[in-house]
Amino acid sequence: MLKSNLNFILVFLVVASAVFYFYFKTRQFRTKQVFPIRKKMYASMAGASLGGLLFAFGINQLLLFNGMTTYVIAAVFILLGCFVLVFNFRAVKHYKRFVDEETTLNEN
Repeated sequence: MLKSNLNFILVFLVVASAVFYFYFKTRQFRTKQVFPIRKKMYASMAGASLGGLLFAFGINQLLLFNGMTTYVIAAVFILLGCFVLVFNFRAVKHYKRFVDEETTLNEN
């Protein structure tokens, strides 16, 4: 029972991360060229969503399958997902500081 509930939550996280990834990628492409920092912020948000997807997918695979090959591949997904998530989250924090300034500079 607990395993199936956790599996449902992880599948929901994978799907939600994929939706957020496509949402932020769309926002990145639809942002005007006069806002390059905002475009980079949306790209970093999309990357953070992708990192969350990799992380949740790796943990979900650990719950579903047994075997050494699964453990190795799931560990790669989890580690890569953590790295991508942390790197892009820091980039989002960095770019958010400059978005308001960029908006005021381009109000003309």
